[in-house]
Amino acid sequence: MKGFAMLGVGKAGWIEKERPACGPLDAICRPICLAACTSDVHTVYEGALGELKGLILGHEGIGEVVEVGYLVKDFKPGDKVIVPAVTPNWSDVASQAGYSVHSGGMLGGFNFSVKGGMFAEFFHVNDADGNLALVPEGMDLGVAAMVSDMIPTGFHGCELAEVEYGDTVCVIGIGPVGLMSVRGAVLKGASRIFGVGTRPDCIKVAKEYGATDFLSYRDGPLDKQILELTGGKGVDKVIIAGGDCDTFAEAVRMVKPGGKIGNVNYLGEGDYIKIPRVEWGLGMAHKLINGGLMYGGRLRMEKLASLIVTNRVDPDLLITHRFTGLEAVDEMLELMRNKPKDLIKAVTIIDW
Repeated sequence: MKGFAMLGVGKAGWIEKERPACGPLDAICRPICLAACTSDVHTVYEGALGELKGLILGHEGIGEVVEVGYLVKDFKPGDKVIVPAVTPNWSDVASQAGYSVHSGGMLGGFNFSVKGGMFAEFFHVNDADGNLALVPEGMDLGVAAMVSDMIPTGFHGCELAEVEYGDTVCVIGIGPVGLMSVRGAVLKGASRIFGVGTRPDCIKVAKEYGATDFLSYRDGPLDKQILELTGGKGVDKVIIAGGDCDTFAEAVRMVKPGGKIGNVNYLGEGDYIKIPRVEWGLGMAHKLINGGLMYGGRLRMEKLASLIVTNRVDPDLLITHRFTGLEAVDEMLELMRNKPKDLIKAVTIIDW
């Protein structure tokens, strides 16, 4: 089969590779809608996961089932399915402990990033009954693809920060993940929501999702701006959906004692995160930092899709570029790498 792969750090291109085999609990799908992610950029151009030559890229998409294992009960060839970016092994002890994303080891549920992704003529999904979800009838495939990664990752930032009714929240980075964090914070009852970003299209969508205030790195340290805007109080919660290792220091400075910071930003480079000693209350300010990878699984996908069906979330606002054909994944990856001002998210529809 043909697939778009990492050829080495800084290089990606098309290769021929053997079609994946289907285990008794698994499914083989062909992609019918795909999206590229900044995580793919980190993988290829920063070598965040090492020299993964020949690794098929891509972890966001909608598939059509072409084969299932003999133990699969709920899916059959021809089904159109949401495929989560994270596909845990649900019988693993880590899953039983409530940390399914770490089945098989730390971040082990992120199979597409280490074992092979969706940017190919066929891709493999482990534990199909536990991981796949049917695309709701009539749902746009591009919209459904946002359930694969953008919605669950953005919402998980709200969960990690434990956003509650009436909270003031700062969302650092209002790209597609941060925009979903904004919407998730609204659904969880946040009151004032500060969005950090400068691109006009992202600011426009953030307003539609419920952000109330906007900040820019260009106007000085974020923590100083937040403290000024809140009368020195700071915010209750911070969601980090962009930035780098130094962003954590600003988050600690802007959050109130007893506040919580949820990180869903993929840190593709750097060795250490620095925490400011004094603003962390000399280590005793009850400022909690929690970082996590999105939850996957069938139930999660079905619940998030239901939010779209009932008009609680409109991920179509994220999609600024639409393509056709598998070959477009190359162009989509370059878009995510270069991030033109009018880009939020790109998808490609594949008609076999």
